[in-house]
Amino acid sequence: MKLSKEELERYNRQIIAVELGEKGQEKLKDASVLVMGLGGLGSSVSYYLAAAGIGTLGLMDMDVVSLSNLQRQIIHSTEQVGKNKTDSAFDKLSKLNPNVNYKKINKKLTSKNAVSIIKNYDFVVDCSDNFNAKYLVNDACIKENIPFSVGGVRGFEGQLMTVIPLKSACYRCVFSSPPPPSDSPLPVVGATPGFAGTIQSMEAIKYIIGLREGLLTNYLLIFDLLSMSFQKIQIKANDKCPACGKK
Repeated sequence: MKLSKEELERYNRQIIAVELGEKGQEKLKDASVLVMGLGGLGSSVSYYLAAAGIGTLGLMDMDVVSLSNLQRQIIHSTEQVGKNKTDSAFDKLSKLNPNVNYKKINKKLTSKNAVSIIKNYDFVVDCSDNFNAKYLVNDACIKENIPFSVGGVRGFEGQLMTVIPLKSACYRCVFSSPPPPSDSPLPVVGATPGFAGTIQSMEAIKYIIGLREGLLTNYLLIFDLLSMSFQKIQIKANDKCPACGKK
């Protein structure tokens, strides 16, 4: 889809990047991305994807904004406390970039609705804060052949990977079962999910414009911002994986 004069000016600084160009910007305009979760990770992911000019941006979350969110969930604000996160995110993003088609999905992802929601998008960014949702995203994306990025953070640390179904290792290949449940709140230092979400948004952008050699496929990126250490660990698909294995 051709860019308007206003869009050419809005996106000028990334259009002049030779790796992206006007054709790449048009690909972004034609693309649809689902952001699953509008918390710490989802805040930076949705903000940067909206700013980048993704044509359709799905905003999915069933929670409301609380005061304890605001130290890391930068898409929300004090005046939005008590408001649905989808509405809060839409208010911020629609002011940032009104050219984007925003779709608010104010519901919980379940085994009954996962496929019907996810199949409408070209790329999914999993920003959920629980393992059940991550496995659901993984399985639904593989079933519908939708590429996705998945991230998780704790304290100063984070882990990230990108999956292209049937071409790379999936989330279940690496994490075959969730850790034991805990009632303790998860410690998160505010900038940690912002850092991770920025990488996730870049993974979505790179996939859409065709820069796929540098994606985090078949790799798990582990970072620790306290020590400023980064590990890129190679991973392999598991033939016996219940989601993507040969059987």
